[in-house]
Amino acid sequence: MKNKFKSLTLISFGLVFGILISVNLSVFADKKSEAKKLPVEDLRIFAEVFGKIKADYVEEVEDKQLLSEALNGMLAGLDPHSTFLDQDHFKEMQQGTAGEFGGLGIEVGMEDGFVKVISPIEDTPAFKAGLQSGDLIIKLDDKSTKGMSLNDAVKIMRGKPGTSLNVQILRKGKDTPFDVKITRAQIKSQSVKAKLIQEDYGYIRVTQFQERTGEDVAKSINKLFDENKKPLNGLVLDMRNNPGGLLNAAVAVSAAFIPEGELVVYTEGRARDSKMHLTAIPENFIRDPKNNYIEKLPSEIKKTPLVVLVNNGSASASEIVAGALQDHKRALIVGTKSFGKGSVQSILPMNNGTAIKLTTARYFTPNGRSIQAKGIDPDIVVEDGFSGLMSREADLSHHLSNPEDKDSKDESTNSEEPQNDEKQKTSTKADDGGEALKSFKPVEFGTAEDKQFQEALNILKGIDIYKKIN
Repeated sequence: MKNKFKSLTLISFGLVFGILISVNLSVFADKKSEAKKLPVEDLRIFAEVFGKIKADYVEEVEDKQLLSEALNGMLAGLDPHSTFLDQDHFKEMQQGTAGEFGGLGIEVGMEDGFVKVISPIEDTPAFKAGLQSGDLIIKLDDKSTKGMSLNDAVKIMRGKPGTSLNVQILRKGKDTPFDVKITRAQIKSQSVKAKLIQEDYGYIRVTQFQERTGEDVAKSINKLFDENKKPLNGLVLDMRNNPGGLLNAAVAVSAAFIPEGELVVYTEGRARDSKMHLTAIPENFIRDPKNNYIEKLPSEIKKTPLVVLVNNGSASASEIVAGALQDHKRALIVGTKSFGKGSVQSILPMNNGTAIKLTTARYFTPNGRSIQAKGIDPDIVVEDGFSGLMSREADLSHHLSNPEDKDSKDESTNSEEPQNDEKQKTSTKADDGGEALKSFKPVEFGTAEDKQFQEALNILKGIDIYKKIN
């Protein structure tokens, strides 16, 4: 038995070692100055553990499952946004960026070993059921999410439209979890909505940054100008609860409002192709050179008074747009501090149809501000009544530090904050919080009940009055 185990360990070590060498040789060749020897001793321990599981675990486990779990753990330990995508999840992610998929309609991450809601997508089952940014999902039907990989959780949440899923939620400010039953739907996320609020004032809401978002924003601007039959006196750009999306779409939306050639965002990372300076030029956001939708916009849009609405659920690409418009003094940012996700994730396909989503860079606003774990501070704070109950990037375990915090260290894995201990010890017995959610009706953005929207409109009218007086 001992010889058999030794042989199995050697085979496993050879397999793992060979794979790592083949994958990493090109990387080390490109970074000779930084190259380090492969950690042979650590790899040997990995292979020994692999062999021990194969030989002694109570049930037989397939090699593929062990290696997949090892990859999941390797990436999940880096930060909340890096993850391994198996073939099915990779395909689903591609469908999501195209704007259509089946499921609940939430952007999720990980926190304390549980699935965490970053932002519900507007007009989806999760949004209508009252899920909020910062909610911890601790059970999906009868399965605890504690220790579950993000991929596995997403697989459970996605499914055939019309089928139901019982979601158990732990919310800040509530002592015990509560259950919410959500019916899955075909998620056809319309990323841009627009309307003429009243004469001379327009409203554009961007819920996600997808492949066609830039073009759809341009079409909306043209439509508003046509409906008003003259240039607008003000425009509200609403990016509340926008979890982000495609970087080039964020550049496209920014380019609609700032002069061509101006810097929108730059990124800094270790790899050469992670260092980018993205300016408002067609090459950075238009795939078809014959369809430059930005140049077809009315020239007045570059000077139209603009208010941008953000909140705790505004993350990533929406923070890029808000930061760029703020730095160029092109817009007033109104609302509450944004989420603070200032990192770039690259989708790196593997040879077998899988992929990894890997954090490869931090992004910076035109004035050199890093938003990572800090967020965008609004020029005018208007509370929505929920921001104090929601969490941000800085609250996530293993979050990437902000480079401006020279002495900052990620100690989130050893946090002594009572709320984290409470999360670990909380009973999984649900209370009647689900009953309250049944009568919960989320505020419809861009309506008379929307306090932040009304304040944005008042600001635009005040600017208009000031211009007329002066």
